[in-house]
Amino acid sequence: MDINQQKAQFSLAYAHAIATVAGFKLYSYTVDDESVDVGLAQTGGNGTVRSPRLEVQLKCTEQELLKQDGVHFPLKRKNYDDLRDTNLMVPKILVVMLVPQDLSQWLTEVPERQVCLHRHAWWMSLRGADERVGVETPTVVLPRAQTFNPEALKAIMQQVATGGNP
Repeated sequence: MDINQQKAQFSLAYAHAIATVAGFKLYSYTVDDESVDVGLAQTGGNGTVRSPRLEVQLKCTEQELLKQDGVHFPLKRKNYDDLRDTNLMVPKILVVMLVPQDLSQWLTEVPERQVCLHRHAWWMSLRGADERVGVETPTVVLPRAQTFNPEALKAIMQQVATGGNP
């Protein structure tokens, strides 16, 4: 497996762990033609929308993109346009995971006590974002406060369950 495939698989494992701890199902698509890597689903639910869904574009990089205001991630034009669409049945978010440059540091363990995935992921919705005409690779800034963790995912899904968008 090359490093890009490893990053894709690691971000998928991270998303799966977050979804599992938050109590949601994660499902995957066989074709990524709309900038969606995985979907998240809740069975039933207590909102106005039954069985809410959320679609996620996963990105993973070892580049040092975390700045004071957030993660500055250059996004391909197609992904940017797909994610900023407002005419969607199922809302989409972008999740960017930063990992250490040294692959051996992505996962560490203390035998019989813990396994740690390193570093962290952030999320944002690009729904309704500006078109940015003439910019081939728009840089998006995922706010530093929007970490992708079980609590954040529960809050996002609650928004979706009440008919809102993240």
